[in-house]
Amino acid sequence: MSTPFDPQCLRATAARLRSNILKMIYLAGSGHAGGSFSAIDIITYLYFRRMRIDPARPGWEDRDRFVLSKGHCSPALYAALTARGYFAEDVLWTLRDIESPLQGHPDMTKTIGCDMTTGSLGQGFSCAVGIALGGKVQGKDFRVYAMLGDGEMQEGVVWEAAMAASHYRLDNLIAIVDNNRLQTDGFTAEIMNVEPLDERLRAFGFDAQRIDGHDFHAIHQAFERCMRREGRPHAIVADTIKGKGVAEMENNPDWHAGPPKAEQLERFLAELNREGAA
Repeated sequence: MSTPFDPQCLRATAARLRSNILKMIYLAGSGHAGGSFSAIDIITYLYFRRMRIDPARPGWEDRDRFVLSKGHCSPALYAALTARGYFAEDVLWTLRDIESPLQGHPDMTKTIGCDMTTGSLGQGFSCAVGIALGGKVQGKDFRVYAMLGDGEMQEGVVWEAAMAASHYRLDNLIAIVDNNRLQTDGFTAEIMNVEPLDERLRAFGFDAQRIDGHDFHAIHQAFERCMRREGRPHAIVADTIKGKGVAEMENNPDWHAGPPKAEQLERFLAELNREGAA
């Protein structure tokens, strides 16, 4: 995108998207707020500053692709897509309805702007590697951005795909790990430690960086580096906070999944509104 880098505007947008994420999960009665909140700053940056996309042409062959491999955090993707103009905001309030285009996991056959159906952890990243390889074979210059969760990095298929990305020199692939250190059963390090992720990804042939995933300046600099085409896939390990933006939710395993209560919704939205206005 040609829009200038404006961290204050991006922060305000991310706060607005967090509010929409919370409202859609509340209305649906289910959903994954914690991981959506940890991921939304980077997703905001990608959709509002970085990716080459055109909402008027969602099937444009030369567009950049975004694959949300941690597909259970689909509310973050849906909030970004509607804010970028892929579909009307009213559609958000149908999340998880049986007839809705917005299901609990992304479905590329139903959701306009969704580049890959995901949900089974690790499979989305494998697809992203395949898309990047296809782009190389076809001589296309688009990039593929794939977001994984740190718990997802426990899946063996992720590392098989990583080997393939390195073998085929996919420098059009950027893997982003939303490293919020929590998964459904608790803290990742206590269940199956995946650290040090940046070093492991380097060992698999990636140009790997580690950043604060909520610092828009750091995010911007990291993706600027990923624009280099040097025959290696890229990886950004983004250290994040699960539930970021609402103090009661932050680093709280209880907020991996589930909706807020009515009184919590009111308080949490007020907190996010203050954040957006800061």
